Amino acid sequence: QVRLVESGGGLVQAGGSLRLSCAASGSIFSINTMGWARQAPGKQREMVAVITSGGSTTYADSVKGRFAISMDNAKNMVYLQMNSLKPEDTAVYFCTYPTTSRTYWGQGTQVTVSS
Repeated sequence: QVRLVESGGGLVQAGGSLRLSCAASGSIFSINTMGWARQAPGKQREMVAVITSGGSTTYADSVKGRFAISMDNAKNMVYLQMNSLKPEDTAVYFCTYPTTSRTYWGQGTQVTVSS
């Protein structure tokens, strides 16, 4: 089993920054891909950013140029640096770890951006 624990969420004013962290533990032998998704009230969960072990990154159009995902393979950590936050970024942010057998999800951390 794999456990993902997010931290770093909170309340921030529009234009501010937050850095989310995700610690992965358990039956992890090698991480190929990790990512962040978010879910706003009344909306579907959407992928925000993905990073591979080789360092390739992919972002949702809505966060390109503002968010940056990074990974520390040695520590089994993944981060999401969020800059120039907007009220529409308000959501619960989830860390995700896809494997060949299943996709693991963290419990989520709330990010609230006030206008």
